[in-house]
Amino acid sequence: MIRVLIAGLGTMGRSHALAYHRNPAFELVGMVNRSTPKLDPELAGYSVEPDFKAALTRLKPDLVNVSTYSDSHADFAVAAMEAGAHVFVEKPLATTVADARRVVDCAKANGKKLVVGYILRHHPSWQTLIAEARALGGPYVFRLNLNQQSSGPTWEVHKTLMQTTPPIVDCGVHYVDVMCQITDAKPVEVRGMGLRLSNEIAPDMYNYGHFQVIFEDGSLGWYEAGWGPMMSDTAFFVKDVVSPNGAVSIRMPENARSDDHDTHTKTSLLRVHKVGQPDQDLSMADEPGHQDLCEREQAFMARAINEDLDLTRHMEDAVQSLAICLAADESVRTGKPVKL
Repeated sequence: MIRVLIAGLGTMGRSHALAYHRNPAFELVGMVNRSTPKLDPELAGYSVEPDFKAALTRLKPDLVNVSTYSDSHADFAVAAMEAGAHVFVEKPLATTVADARRVVDCAKANGKKLVVGYILRHHPSWQTLIAEARALGGPYVFRLNLNQQSSGPTWEVHKTLMQTTPPIVDCGVHYVDVMCQITDAKPVEVRGMGLRLSNEIAPDMYNYGHFQVIFEDGSLGWYEAGWGPMMSDTAFFVKDVVSPNGAVSIRMPENARSDDHDTHTKTSLLRVHKVGQPDQDLSMADEPGHQDLCEREQAFMARAINEDLDLTRHMEDAVQSLAICLAADESVRTGKPVKL
């Protein structure tokens, strides 16, 4: 049984805690959070403490789940691995490429498994989208976005996230990872633009941004992300991959809303368009929800440990997708394209 300590009990941390609680491969031995959060009734028997390093030293877990805010990901992950634990860390892996590389190097040096929370990698519909797009052949045009009309507690979470990380980085790593899995080509240049649409965030932060990434094979990617009560619910979820031979697209129901967390992963319908052929609609009606996806992520984490899976490509992909998104942020701030 894998003994787990979880750090951070926000939306993702609570979902991961439930996944460990429900999976007999794990024993949840401790939970860390700076404040006492409202937990699911299934987790009522677990105590929550405020000090991560004290819990790590006392409990000596086999696995540490880092679901804190982004600026602590690298330090917590390194501390856990140096203490002898494997690590699951929520995305983004770090807030700088140097820190991301430091975490990966630490995993390699200590022989520890490092899994980054790219939840879409465990989603059957997204796996199908990637396979269908690759079958079409490139070069590709990627049109992807995720805007969130947030208010109340969700807007407060977004404002806290934006103390360190803009939306195009926090959310963008998911979708850049999808681009990279489809094309397999190296990214060569990123161009980004952003705008501060709220006086409630720091003067040097922006809550709306978009960027373009150019790949070595000629593929072009566009990603857009915005957070806040001012964001539109129109065309907030565009997931479209185009090639010379056709396109693969996620089509959402007309009543879908950006403030529904399950909407961020559910696909509803996958349309495959091939030049000269009738379109094919693949129903995704029975696809997993957010909690089930978290449980699939942790089942993969257990496999990685118990079966000694080679995670080299997984780790390198996480660094690459982060590097692209951070280059986009640099481009937003400098007004210049960034070569990779």
